[in-house]
Amino acid sequence: MAGLLSRLTNGASDSRSSGSVRSFDHTSRALLLESLEKSDLGWFWASDAESNIAYISQPAAQRVGKPVDEIIGKSITEVFRPVENAEDRGHERPLKFQLAARNSIKPVTVKLDMGEGQSWWEIAAVPQSDDAGNFAGYHGIARDVSDTFESKRDAEKLSRYDSLTGLSNRHRMSHQLGATLTAFKASKRSCAILLIDLDRFKQVNDTMGHPAGDELLKQVASRLQRVLGDNVEIGRIGGDEFQVIMQDEDDRGVLGDLGMRIIQMVSQPYTINGMRAVIGCSVGIAIAPFDGIEEEELIKAADLALYSAKGGGRGQFRFYSSDLRDKASYRHQIEADLRDAISRNGLEMHYQPIVDVDTHKVGCVEALMRWNHTDRGMISPADFIPVAEEVGIIRELGEWALNKVCETVQTWPGDIRAAVNVSAVQFASDDFVEIVKRALKSSGIEPSRVELEITESVFVGDMERALRLFDDLKRLGVRLSLDDFGTGYSSLSYLREAPFDKIKIDQSFVRGCTADDNKNDAIIAAIVSLARALGMETVAEGVETKDELKAVTDEGVTHLQGMLFSRAIPSDEIVERLKTGDLEFIPRGPEKYRSERRTEFRKIGLIHGNDRYNVFLRNLSKTGAKVEGLLDVPVGTEVVIDLGGGQLAVACVRRSEGFSQGVEFETALISDGADGLCTRHRVSPYQIEAAGRPLRALNDDTVAAITGVMNSSTKSFVEVEISKS
Repeated sequence: MAGLLSRLTNGASDSRSSGSVRSFDHTSRALLLESLEKSDLGWFWASDAESNIAYISQPAAQRVGKPVDEIIGKSITEVFRPVENAEDRGHERPLKFQLAARNSIKPVTVKLDMGEGQSWWEIAAVPQSDDAGNFAGYHGIARDVSDTFESKRDAEKLSRYDSLTGLSNRHRMSHQLGATLTAFKASKRSCAILLIDLDRFKQVNDTMGHPAGDELLKQVASRLQRVLGDNVEIGRIGGDEFQVIMQDEDDRGVLGDLGMRIIQMVSQPYTINGMRAVIGCSVGIAIAPFDGIEEEELIKAADLALYSAKGGGRGQFRFYSSDLRDKASYRHQIEADLRDAISRNGLEMHYQPIVDVDTHKVGCVEALMRWNHTDRGMISPADFIPVAEEVGIIRELGEWALNKVCETVQTWPGDIRAAVNVSAVQFASDDFVEIVKRALKSSGIEPSRVELEITESVFVGDMERALRLFDDLKRLGVRLSLDDFGTGYSSLSYLREAPFDKIKIDQSFVRGCTADDNKNDAIIAAIVSLARALGMETVAEGVETKDELKAVTDEGVTHLQGMLFSRAIPSDEIVERLKTGDLEFIPRGPEKYRSERRTEFRKIGLIHGNDRYNVFLRNLSKTGAKVEGLLDVPVGTEVVIDLGGGQLAVACVRRSEGFSQGVEFETALISDGADGLCTRHRVSPYQIEAAGRPLRALNDDTVAAITGVMNSSTKSFVEVEISKS
């Protein structure tokens, strides 16, 4: 102690000041420093040249809870543990960095483990030299700053974390993503972000109140943490929007599976204040560097993917692709034209037959809306119905459809029924029963000929209200059908109470129910048994092949609907059949279900050896494709199919006839979350950069350029001119 105090005070001046006040002598200065140690206002420490503790004040050792002799000899960083978290460290230079430089240690916060807890100290020190000028260690001071440190950390945490859910807030997520992308760009690593938007959250907020909405957000946050684990960054960046940052992940198979797990987990029912609530979510996925290099670019890509997922019917995920920009522009145009279409009677209703399982005769049709745009031709309901929901005209659209169907069906001969889809937004309106009553009265139709198809989402929030509305509708004399059963909030409790006449088994269970790798047949059997016990009819939707027809018939469904029997047809065709009595629809279609193939006609690239060819893609499945444009390619030829967007699929020619080849993929494609397929992996922009191109998000022209630069002078195959006809 005396030696250290001597060195600490050695540089002080011995000169005496003028007047009656004289400077301290050596002994006085030593006593002053000793009294400072005992006061707990600050302590002293020293290290040797190897950065091991050589001295520490007795009061400081007591604070640590260890004898001085147990601390002496330990390294500085073993006693004063560096703060590794950059956010806790703030603008301070890391302790390890300062020690390595052997310069003065500027005030830095360190952590001490004290057996029964932690303490936070601030230390500073100056380097010492021996007579030869060599580094001899540090002389330093320390003080306990635990109270101020924790207060500061709590305040900073409030600025970085969402106070409701405890997740990172928008500011922190932006900082984390920006820092990650900067670091990963240098180290050539990938990073995925997922944007999650809750579906029907506003409905819960409106029906159950904002406190219930807050509790729901807390439960959603907890579920996300459970399904995602600790190795990802999760944040709440808006009212009901969440963001996930996943480092070192670019496998779209993994990310797609994760997206579906999130959707399934979030969609399970919640209990809030003794009430039941059901929501869903949509997920948009973008991956750096493929979809964006900078933070703003990547966020925009994920946002477009989320927008596409919500537009596809919600409860879905989407990967970003470059054509989403064009689709977003198309969607904006649809929104502008849709209002005109309603006011100018530009919409029409088509009717898809629902046939009896034994006779294949039609007794009911489902009314489906069609839009024949003056410039764009037929626009799919999958494109304009979500737009109508988003811009708030779905109620107007639904009321128009109900009136139109009632007016039309009333003129049909016989007693055939028509089913009309009712959106959850329509059902939630206070005057819905009155709207139905007016439609029945103005058209003069027999109420029993009208069937309202209602999805499970109407039970979100106030189930008692939903049941009251069902009773009111049944008193009007209309029939009720539960649509898309099994895809949303399937609960035996509401089935027991609600007076449904029919359950429609969603086509996702019918599609491929004969395949060996799924259990859809067991699900269909369970739904049929349940409906039979409750005295309800069942309709198998989406029957497209004869083996599916046999499967659902064997399981005991009462009615069938799907392309195997008929597409949705105009009212005139229905009337013609009714007049002639030709009510039987003969099943016409493929014998067996096979992996879904998409009929296509677009130009793609085919790479063989060092040569790139232009070919046309005719159809596409998970396991293979049909291409046209090369003459007499031998069976067994190994090729690479460039599907665009950096998607290169290694394939082998399995069939070849003239200018047409059937290829089998080495690795099966996966779902892109919509109706399309995509590869698990893509060409990395880092590879393109290594080939001498600037680093940027994937671009078809760039990918085509780097895969075609080595064209040989003599190609192996002859390219053939192909037309769509």
